[in-house]
Amino acid sequence: MGQKQSVVEDHKPKNKHGYFRISDNMKKINAELKIVSIGKVYRRDEDDATHTHQFTQVDCFTVGKNFSFSHLKRTLELVVQELLGREQAIRLRPSYFPFTEPSVEIDACCLLCQGQGCEICKKTGWVEIAGAGLIHPQVLKNCGFDPQKFTGFAFAFGLERLLMLKYGIEDIRHFYLNDIRFLRQFR
Repeated sequence: MGQKQSVVEDHKPKNKHGYFRISDNMKKINAELKIVSIGKVYRRDEDDATHTHQFTQVDCFTVGKNFSFSHLKRTLELVVQELLGREQAIRLRPSYFPFTEPSVEIDACCLLCQGQGCEICKKTGWVEIAGAGLIHPQVLKNCGFDPQKFTGFAFAFGLERLLMLKYGIEDIRHFYLNDIRFLRQFR
């Protein structure tokens, strides 16, 4: 008793009776939460050297007590430096995402031209690699967190765009064209 059965329509359970159980006592959460999830994104986008209609997105978020924008910024710096190199610079630009406030776009210094400007970075010296922000209090509330006690931040990036920078790949479409010459370099 006291449990509701919730079936997500597109959830693919391991057996035909798989479902999620949500108990009444799970409605208010009183613990920190850290999640990384990876999945494919499909969208209406014209394919070019830096954009594609499909990509792998890595979503990261954390909820806890007393997280601030400075925690988000430092986490982003550490993640990007770990992935692209210790000297890698980032910049944050104001943006809008519906579930975060404030929201920012994260740009990395273009490693293909070392910030001098090229076709990949559109002559700016910077490449957009992620979106981020502080989780909106209403989102926290909707997820069972008390926004008076908990804060959080989230960021997401396209894995292929990071790999382009890291390995000097000049066209994101190479990931999907199945050209054996491109693939052999990663043995």
